[in-house]
Amino acid sequence: MTIMKNALGNTPGVLLASGLTLNDHRNAIMERTAKTGFYNGHETLEFKDKDPIGYERIFSKVRAGLVNSREVAKKIAASPIVEQEGELCFTLYNPAGDCVATSTGIIIHVGTMGAAIKYMIQNDWESNPGIADGDMFTNNDCQVGNVHPCDIATIVPIFYDGLLRGWVGGMTHVIDTGAVGPGSMSNGQIQRFGDGIQISCRKTGINDTPLRDYLHESQRNIRTTKYWILDEKTRIAGCHMIRKMLTEVIEEEGVEAVEKFMYEVIEDGRRGLVKRIKAMCVPGTVKTVAFVDVPYSHPDVHVPSTFAKMDSIMHAPCEITVKANGTWRLDFEGCSRWGWHTYNTNPTAFTSGIWVMMTQSLVPTERINDGPRYATEFRCPAGTWTNPKDRRTAHADAWHFLVSSWSSLWRGISRTYFARGYLEEVNAGNSNPCNWLQGGGVNQDGEVHAVNSFETAACGTGACAMKDGLNHAAAIWNPEGDMGDIEIWELAEPLLYMGRRIKTNTGGYGKYRGGLGYETLRMVWNSADWTMFFMGNGYMNSDWGLMGGYPSATGYRFEAHNTGLKERIAEGKSLPLGQDRDPSLCEYEKHLGPDAVVKRDKQCITTEDMFDNGDLYLNYLRGGPGFGDPLDREIADIQEDLNQNFLMEEFAIKIYGAVFTKDDEGVYTMDAAKTRARQAEIRKERIGRGVPVRDWMETERAKIIDKDASLAVQQMFASSFYLSAKFLAEFKEFWDLPADWELPEEELGTPMYGARHNIDIGDLPDVHPVIMVEE
Repeated sequence: MTIMKNALGNTPGVLLASGLTLNDHRNAIMERTAKTGFYNGHETLEFKDKDPIGYERIFSKVRAGLVNSREVAKKIAASPIVEQEGELCFTLYNPAGDCVATSTGIIIHVGTMGAAIKYMIQNDWESNPGIADGDMFTNNDCQVGNVHPCDIATIVPIFYDGLLRGWVGGMTHVIDTGAVGPGSMSNGQIQRFGDGIQISCRKTGINDTPLRDYLHESQRNIRTTKYWILDEKTRIAGCHMIRKMLTEVIEEEGVEAVEKFMYEVIEDGRRGLVKRIKAMCVPGTVKTVAFVDVPYSHPDVHVPSTFAKMDSIMHAPCEITVKANGTWRLDFEGCSRWGWHTYNTNPTAFTSGIWVMMTQSLVPTERINDGPRYATEFRCPAGTWTNPKDRRTAHADAWHFLVSSWSSLWRGISRTYFARGYLEEVNAGNSNPCNWLQGGGVNQDGEVHAVNSFETAACGTGACAMKDGLNHAAAIWNPEGDMGDIEIWELAEPLLYMGRRIKTNTGGYGKYRGGLGYETLRMVWNSADWTMFFMGNGYMNSDWGLMGGYPSATGYRFEAHNTGLKERIAEGKSLPLGQDRDPSLCEYEKHLGPDAVVKRDKQCITTEDMFDNGDLYLNYLRGGPGFGDPLDREIADIQEDLNQNFLMEEFAIKIYGAVFTKDDEGVYTMDAAKTRARQAEIRKERIGRGVPVRDWMETERAKIIDKDASLAVQQMFASSFYLSAKFLAEFKEFWDLPADWELPEEELGTPMYGARHNIDIGDLPDVHPVIMVEE
């Protein structure tokens, strides 16, 4: 047989023992999966059934190796985002690019790095640039396989006896990508072309050595060079440790056994999800929805193009269908259009992120791999923010609405848990971090620098159906989230802590309250040319609570300039320390100089603005939503909340009907009898205010017919109606609207730049996108 090499000296079809190209190999797996309903046609788990001890032994070695490599590698990083918060993960894939097992950490990248490998396979990287032992590839391209550009993946092929046996991917969240604004998730840009450095599965290393041209180019394109270099070393070290681990497992267990395992375990993962769905969920359909605000008309939001200067709302209706066979379908028909901002996402990020959420409730096992994806149908309609199909879109802060949209999934799936009696698994909804503190300039060491405070990795969690949520304890994107040590953040940022305290009243009220968030007040110090901006949501709630529970408190912005604090410190005067307990009292302002300029409002999205030494910035992290009627909360729990400074008196009275006394030492004591009597009165008042649903719907129907809604609401629905005739038909049927009723976006007078013309990456020459969802 004649083996033909191409012009680069690469020979397609020699990486696998079968003689197939990687693309043909993957296509064959997909055909067998589609034909049988089992991954790769594995109707039986032959290896697991025949040798269960050997099967589990391989899994244990692989899983332990992945976790160990992550724990060791993260000590190389200097970035607090990686070293303190654990924003990294390592994942092992089979030759087809499907995940076999993963470490702990930001496991959304089970899907994103796999998508990058599949992109290389589908676009024939095997021929050009070639795939060889010792190669390294780098990707952060969101339209190839990523969440946002600051997630940098290093991908290494694993060879044994001259053949490709798998891949390993390592991901870290870097501090800066060289975008228009400093920080890893900036929002001043409105298109991909301002999102910072973009690396599309580029070969960046040969013979285990990073290529110098890539190192020089990447360092020139970002602000935080030393952190970038050490993050790169972190990913490479972890990948090489895992490559060595798999080689040792092959030598100990045999190449045939490991090869069987790397395909069977994915089918095993698929069956694991099916089993859990059958046990925990109720067959049927649940419809739910989420929203988030994009308030861009404010003067503190500066964007380069006038067509982006508008207020809008992102819309995420979701239909969850649980099937009797234990599979399910997640349909996002009716989502609004992508926008000129950095909050767009792509199907890989959207669907991969759902696994982060599900691993914390539906499949909370170590056996996390691509198997559950093969038991799930996803529909992400083309042209929506979940699947823009336009290569102009920016993605730097895709999490802004990803987190909010998943809150509706928590509520929807929790209803099925509740129906089956799994009260401890119910979650009223994940918290949406109000803010990401970001900025940059010249830091305390005289270096060009950027910051992204990952204190947001410790927000309050939603309540469940039998206990309160956890206070400042978790992040939806990383089950091991942590707020990090003050001392470490001050080393990395020219921002002194004036206080770090739990945030009173931030947990949603309920029979079981949501976990509380917290706040940190930072003072700029010893910097030059420093800028910062806010990135959160303040006008709308995106996590609403469940079964009578209240949403968590929305966010707000506090910043202060020309504070006079340097003089006040020198004179020994009072300073704004500790907690902004009641924002309406403006306590911080009482400790500033007379010429201070303060911004205190609900505008939680801003773009880069100047901050001088002595200026203040409040980083406010939200709590989680509540569960159940607040009037059903135990009296002792209300008293505890008051005494722990979790709840303000005003809201204890208004929401819970609390009657109490407070002694000279500030200790609250509830009067149980009077409280129950007041709660009975509140229930009667509710009935008095109540309106029959039929009457309420008729009033709302009249408003809809008259188009009596804010411009942002109208534009949101108009874009959804244009993209989905089905959603429009269902909307009209539900509200019994006239047959000729319509809401065309053209009549609203809002900018429609990009609304009717999409430019997909698939239109580029020789580019073949990987599509893994129904569009």
